[in-house]
This record gives sequence, C-alpha cells and structure tokens, in this order.
Amino acid sequence: MHENLPTPVEHSPRKNLILAALPTATYERIFPDLKLVRVKLGEVIYEPGTRLEYLLFPTTAVISMLFVLENTETAEIAMVGFEGVVGVSLFMGGETTPSRAIVQNEGYMYKLKAAAMLKEFERGGAVQHLLLRYTQALITQMTQTAVCNKHHDIDQQFCRWLLLSLDRLPADELTMTQGLIANMLGVRHDGMTDAIDLLQSSGLIHYKDGTITVLNRSKLEQRVCECYAVVKREYDRLLPALAAGVQPLPDTSI
Repeated sequence: MHENLPTPVEHSPRKNLILAALPTATYERIFPDLKLVRVKLGEVIYEPGTRLEYLLFPTTAVISMLFVLENTETAEIAMVGFEGVVGVSLFMGGETTPSRAIVQNEGYMYKLKAAAMLKEFERGGAVQHLLLRYTQALITQMTQTAVCNKHHDIDQQFCRWLLLSLDRLPADELTMTQGLIANMLGVRHDGMTDAIDLLQSSGLIHYKDGTITVLNRSKLEQRVCECYAVVKREYDRLLPALAAGVQPLPDTSI
C-alpha cells in the first residue's frame, strides 16, 4: 500500500458509503485517524491468520476476499467496494480472519486503526446498528456465493461476479486477467475462457488485453442466475440509506 497521500477531493472519505453514513459526531472523531492509501491490482492486503490492526474503507478500489486451500487453490467468498468495509471480524470479536484479501480493482481506500472504530462500535446506537447490518449483508453475499459456485454454470457465476463488480465501479469496464478471474471463482482456466468467449459471442461483453467492457448490462441481468438478485435485495433491505444515497445517521450512541 502507498500511504500518507494527499487527499484530493475525489477521494474524500465520504466517498465510502459506510463512512458517509456515520453520525456527524462519530465521523469527526475518527476523521483525523483516517489514512488515504492507494492499492494496485493483485496486491495482497492480508493473508489468512494475519492479526488485523486496521479497518479498510474502499472508495475507488474493490477488494476480493478469498478462501485459500492447503493446496493453494482459491475461491472468492465476497467482494467489498465503496459500499462497505474490509475487516468486519475486528468488531465481531475476532482478531484474525481465515480469508485472504486481494485487490480486485486498483484504486484508493482509507485505513483506520481498529481501536478507533471499536471504541465507536462499543458506544452502541447508530454506529453499531450500521456495522451489524452491513455484516449481515456481507454474510448473505458469502452464503450466496457458496450456493452459486456449487449449483450454477461457470458463465452464470461469471455474470454474477461481473454485475457485483460493476455495482462497485464507476464505469462498465474493469481490468482483470482471465487467470485472476478463474482463481477468484475457483474454476479451471479453460472453463473461464469458454465462459468469456460465450458472453462475448452473445454480445454481452468485449474482452481484450485484460480489459472487460460490458456492452449490454440488461441482457447480462437476464442471463445471470438468481444469486445476484438475492445479494442485491439484501443489501438494499439492510442498508436502505446506502442504496438511496447516504445521509448521516442520527447520533444515538450513549
């Protein structure tokens, strides 16, 4: 991570929806401790078993959480972008995580020492409710990802992954190699190639030199399995303020 960067307007902490939804008093207390960092595609943020000392709040970066098997094979269990926070185990009572966090889309995020947010979480009220609702939505994404990987075809899994990624990006384009996508989905490289070729021949995407451009999102949504809608509905239900455009929550902490 490249730290201690100047804070351009386009990378304000308020670009992260969790930070934007915090009560004003809470935001003002933690603001001096927020550090802007830039991360690159494929950069490993932490490994399984690492003691977590920071919460990470993406603004333009997207972080993929992967489960790593003993034979080094991986599968994505969730992704986090500007809507969320990486490191929920810190305020759920754990100090480490069994997953690997890797940069899926390069960009910026803010890091915050765990102690600073834990102090706010333990106050209860709006902050605690917000983080717990977000955690439930994240658990839904993890659960549905497991179901999707077990029961649906690779091209449907790829559609789900693409749509969830696009929801966390400002444009209909992302940079990602076939090999990295295959590792994230936990599928064979030749199967990933076939899935990309199928969507490209159907006019849904264009893939060249590691760049995926979505040409027809509506048809992509028609092709995807129900897993994408399940995850999106749960985020919208649990975090309506985030779905509708964030307004700071009232400070009901004690």
